[in-house]
Amino acid sequence: MPRCQQFFAKLNRRKVLESDLLSTPLKRCLGTFDLTLLGVGAVIGSGLFVLTGTVARNVAGPAVLISYLIAGLVSLLAALCYAEFAARVPRTGSAYLFTYVTIGEFWGFLIGWNLILEYFVGTAAVSRAFSAYLDGLTGFRMRNLTYEYVTGGPWEIDHLAEYPDFFALFFVFGLSVIVCLGVNVSAKSNAILTVLNLIVIVIVIVVFSLHADVDNWKNEGGFMPFGASGVISGAGICFFAYVGFDVIAMSGEESKTPATSIPLSIVLTLAISTAAYLSVSCVLTLMVPYTEIDPEAAFTSALYDVNMIWAQYVVGIGALCAIFTSALSMLFTAPRCLYAMASDGLLFQFLAKVNPVTNVPIYGVVVSGVFAGILACIFNVEELSEFLSIGTLLAYTIVAACVLVLRYSPSLYQHQGDGDELVEVKRKSREEAKFGTLKETFQCLKFLGNYEPGTVATRATFALTVSCIVLAAFMTFAVDAIGERRIWALLLLIALVLLTLMFLFIIGIHHQNTSLTGFKVPWVPYIPAISIFVNCILMMGLNGITWIRFTVWIAVGILLYFTYSIRHSKAALHTISDTEERSLIEQPQNSSDDIQLPSRPAYNTYDSTEEQRHLPIDRSDNSVQ
Repeated sequence: MPRCQQFFAKLNRRKVLESDLLSTPLKRCLGTFDLTLLGVGAVIGSGLFVLTGTVARNVAGPAVLISYLIAGLVSLLAALCYAEFAARVPRTGSAYLFTYVTIGEFWGFLIGWNLILEYFVGTAAVSRAFSAYLDGLTGFRMRNLTYEYVTGGPWEIDHLAEYPDFFALFFVFGLSVIVCLGVNVSAKSNAILTVLNLIVIVIVIVVFSLHADVDNWKNEGGFMPFGASGVISGAGICFFAYVGFDVIAMSGEESKTPATSIPLSIVLTLAISTAAYLSVSCVLTLMVPYTEIDPEAAFTSALYDVNMIWAQYVVGIGALCAIFTSALSMLFTAPRCLYAMASDGLLFQFLAKVNPVTNVPIYGVVVSGVFAGILACIFNVEELSEFLSIGTLLAYTIVAACVLVLRYSPSLYQHQGDGDELVEVKRKSREEAKFGTLKETFQCLKFLGNYEPGTVATRATFALTVSCIVLAAFMTFAVDAIGERRIWALLLLIALVLLTLMFLFIIGIHHQNTSLTGFKVPWVPYIPAISIFVNCILMMGLNGITWIRFTVWIAVGILLYFTYSIRHSKAALHTISDTEERSLIEQPQNSSDDIQLPSRPAYNTYDSTEEQRHLPIDRSDNSVQ
C-alpha cells in the first residue's frame, strides 16, 4: 500500500518554481507591442482570406460576422484564463506549466505532450497552406512538376496528401533558420509582415466598401438565410480562426514585464483579430451576394469581377504575409515547449540546451523543424487541421480548470514585483485560513467542511470537468432524441445539467483566495466553467479518426512518461510531504519572525505592487530590436 501511495504521489507532485521567477537563460526583450504583434501574427492566418468565404457561402450567409463575434467571445473566455496564469507564472511552458504547478506532474506532462503535437501540426498545416496558395498563384506549377517527375500522378493513399510537398518541407526549414537566429530576429520578421498584413486588410476593407450594396443583406434569404443554427455552426468553425494567442503565454520567459504585458497583449490580440474578422466578413457580404461567393478564392474572385486586378495582387500579398507569420509563430513556440519540459526533466535533456549567443533552445528548433517539415510534406491541410483542433481545445479546458483550482486554494507563498523588480512576501497561513473553506452562510453543510482548505473545491472542479464532458457528449450524440423530445433523453439531459450545476454550486460556496493580486479572471467560477463546457462541446464535434489519432498520440506519451520522464523528473528534488507542510503551518504565531513556508508551486503568484530587488532586464526600447 505505501508503494501504491508513493506511486500516485509521484504522478501528482507539482513543480516547485524558483523564488526568482524572472531569472532565465532566455533573453527578456519582448515588450507589449512585440507580444501583441506576435499574437496577431499567429491568429490572423489563412483563415481570414479562406475561412470567411467558405462559412459565408455554405454555413451562415451574411450572418458570418455574428459567427465571428460569438467565436471571438468564446475565445475570450479561454484567453482570460491564459492571461491570469501567464501573468502570475512568467515562465515558458504555457498550459503545460500552468497544469504542472496547479494539478500535478502527470497531467502537466500530458498537456505538454499535446501542445507539442499542436505546434508541430500547426506549423505543418500553415506551411502546407502557404505552399498551396503560392502554387495557385503560379498556375500550380509545383504540383504539376511533382506529378511529372516524382510521383507520376496523384497519390491514392487514405489520409495522405495527393503529392509530397517539397516546397512546404523546405519552407519549414527556412523558418527554422529564422527562429535559430534569435528572438529579436523572429520578432522583427513577424512584426514587419504582420504590419504589412494589417495594411492589406485595411486596403481590402476600403476597396470593398466602395462597392458595397446593402441590398445583398436583404435578398436571397436575408441576413440570416441559414437561420440561428447556421450562425451557431459557423461560430464553431470560426472559433478555430482565433487559435494561436497562447503563443503570447509561451513567450512569458522572454517578456520584459510579464505581469502587465502578457494580459494586455492577449486582450489586444483578440480585439484586433475580432475587428479584422468582423470588418472583412462585413464588406465581403455587402459587396457580393453570399450565393455568388467563391469559397476557394472569395476575395480575389470578387475583385476580378469588378476588374480590379491590382487589388488581386494586394490580397495575394496579404494572404501570403498572414500565412507566413502564422507559421513563424507556431514554429517559434514549439521549441520553447520542448525546452520547458526538458528543463523539468520530463523530456530528453539536450532539448533544454540554450545557445549562449542567440539565447535560443537550438536543438528544440531543429527537432521541431524536422518533424513539422515531414508532416507538411506528406499530409494535406484538412487532415492536419482536424488534428490541431483537439489538442488546442483540451489545453483550453485544462487551463480553465486550473484557474478554478488556483482561486479556491490557500496561498502559502507569494511573489510580488512590478515586472522588473521582485520581492518575496512571507505570510502566516493562519491569516489566510479561510481561503478554500466554506463560506459562513453555508456552514450548515458540515460534511463539506471536514477537509483541508481547497480540497473540496479542487475535487468539485474535477467533477465539474467530467460532468461537462459527459453532458457535451450526450448533447452531441443524442441530439436527434433530444430534438424529438423523447422522455428518456429529456430526463437524462435535465439530470446531467443539474449535476453540472451542483458541482458549480459547490465550488462557488467556498472562499476565494483574495490574496492574489494583479490580473484576475472576472466572474469566477462562472467564466472558467462556461469555457470548459464550450470547449467540450467543440471537441465532441470532431470526427472519429481524429479521436483515434489523438488516443494513439496520448498512448505514446504515457509510454514515454513511465519509461523516462517519471524517473528523470526534477520535481522529485523539491517534493515535501503533506505532514511536513502541516507541521510548518501549525507553528505558533508568537515567534518574533514570520513563519517561512516552502514554496508550493500551485500558489506562487507574481504581481505588480511592491519593489525590493532589481533583476538584470533588457531595458531597451519596447519595440523589437
